[in-house]
Amino acid sequence: MLTRLFTEHPASVGEGYWAHMGQAFSFGFTMLFAAMACILHGLFPFLFVKTGSNTIRRLHERMVTHRDRRPVMASGTLAR
Repeated sequence: MLTRLFTEHPASVGEGYWAHMGQAFSFGFTMLFAAMACILHGLFPFLFVKTGSNTIRRLHERMVTHRDRRPVMASGTLAR
């Protein structure tokens, strides 16, 4: 039961727990950088003019367009 809480969602997007953690951290740190760029852009409109929109575009492509949706089997391999 407890294990399922940590593995059900990652498996639904074709990842194991550790791979999903790595992807989530990668997205999170990317969004933190973009947030700081947007804040600085608000203060200094000539800085980071396209950083926010470019970051959103890249993250959308990574998350939605190129995501493997096959579930991960108990062995850690992708189902066929």
